[in-house]
Amino acid sequence: MTQQYPAAPQAPAGYAAPIEDPGKTLGIVGFVFAFIGPLLGLIFSIIARNKSKAAGFDNQLAKWGVILSSIFLGLYLLFVIIAIAAGAFSASVSTY
Repeated sequence: MTQQYPAAPQAPAGYAAPIEDPGKTLGIVGFVFAFIGPLLGLIFSIIARNKSKAAGFDNQLAKWGVILSSIFLGLYLLFVIIAIAAGAFSASVSTY
């Protein structure tokens, strides 16, 4: 007579990998570029924000990248306009 042993219990199911924000890395890149090159920062941040929004995530770095890039780009354009106006004004003023 052979002795019957009960079946071994099944191993517990593994955990699923957490879903990661698809625009997270691009949001970080956009935020950094907001300080280095505002136009690129604006583009990267908008793309990251749209990717995150499509996946149902709220990407705060991308949002701040859009805000800061817009501010810095506006200040840059204002500086360029003032520099051009100052150059035109100084060229029209004669020292004779």
